[in-house]
Amino acid sequence: MQLIINNKIYTDNSLEANENTVFVVSKQNERFKESAIENGCKEIVKAADLKEHLDMSSIKVIGITGTNGKTTTAAAIYSILLDLGYKVALQGTRGFFINDERVEDYSLTTPVQLGNFAHIQKAMDNGCDFFVMEVSSHAIEQKRIEGIEFDLKIHTNITRDHLDYHKTIEEYINVKNSFLSDETKKLINKDDKNVKCNVKNAFAYSLEDPSTYKVQAYSFKNGMHVMFAHFDKIHSFSSSMMGIFNVYNLMAAVSAVHITTNKPLDEICEAVEGFAGVSGRMETVSTNPLVIVDFAHTPDGMREVLQSFNEKDIICVFGAGGDRDQDKRPLMGSVAASYSKHIIVTSDNPRFEDPDLIIEDIVKGIKNHQSVKVDVNRKTAIKTAIDMADENSVVLVLGKGDESTQTIYDKKFPFSDKEEILKICK
Repeated sequence: MQLIINNKIYTDNSLEANENTVFVVSKQNERFKESAIENGCKEIVKAADLKEHLDMSSIKVIGITGTNGKTTTAAAIYSILLDLGYKVALQGTRGFFINDERVEDYSLTTPVQLGNFAHIQKAMDNGCDFFVMEVSSHAIEQKRIEGIEFDLKIHTNITRDHLDYHKTIEEYINVKNSFLSDETKKLINKDDKNVKCNVKNAFAYSLEDPSTYKVQAYSFKNGMHVMFAHFDKIHSFSSSMMGIFNVYNLMAAVSAVHITTNKPLDEICEAVEGFAGVSGRMETVSTNPLVIVDFAHTPDGMREVLQSFNEKDIICVFGAGGDRDQDKRPLMGSVAASYSKHIIVTSDNPRFEDPDLIIEDIVKGIKNHQSVKVDVNRKTAIKTAIDMADENSVVLVLGKGDESTQTIYDKKFPFSDKEEILKICK
């Protein structure tokens, strides 16, 4: 990766380093520092000091971390800011966007240091006022966000995920919370008992506990209608989106835009209606029968989706990714059993694991349920679910969201839940 600042070339690749470049040292490449010097590089810069080389005073960086909700919250902030007339860049799981145009496709949720700075520089070159970015736990632990000065840090929630990498839930929680430990302005979900932050410059939103932006009432008739209090004033917004977790996501977005712009809350609430949600996140693919796709791939993520349809007969189709946290699989099975009338366990992205064994792990958590089917073929599993549906049902296809491939061993094969559903429903 290269970055050009004031005609100087900055690189984090020791093979590209020479007398004409600046070598940027990070946690990932520090062992190659001597190699860069041997290649003739005379100037070495720590990744944490990059901010002293790139003037970022013209742009506000907003970072969102959390197990669930990062992508939707980031996209909602981006959409609201654009509707309010600002120029904005968005970096995250779905790619890199500048002023409503996709500049790069899917990438890491959070790139390495130089990647972040290159994107921020590109955003500034395009006159952006804001740079909205998702911040993963991997990026925090690997110091990929080192050197970035955030105008606002947002926390959505902390639940079980990525334990194949972080090993324990305690380590994962600590990594997430470390993002919130400085005196930067921060916005936290007050209802999340796992969050710990430096209280200086901290704001909060909530549905239950007292907070700066406190939801007073909400309903889900023909979309979502939310009323909330900010100090002694009441405000409200409506959205076509569904689900209690999306009340949290949109409250985080509204609060964040208010904190960073000081625009009137009623004007911000009006702009919420222009945001229709994110592809593959609680996305209605068919209305007759009702079929919804969501990215939920953790026990808590599944629970949030399933709880949103307690008035429906839920037909739940899901699997679990291979080479990932195995202990969550029976927990996912248990959550599905608690809320679903019918369960179809299938394959997700098995990677190098045997999909049948992954399914066995999931089924261990499903106790005494009257309607459980197993079908390792995701395509036929989805068809079976849709064939079972009636006017009282909702088919929830969970785990892959808007992914367009299925990973088997180290190969990606074309597969889209949404496309399969549309073919079947035709």
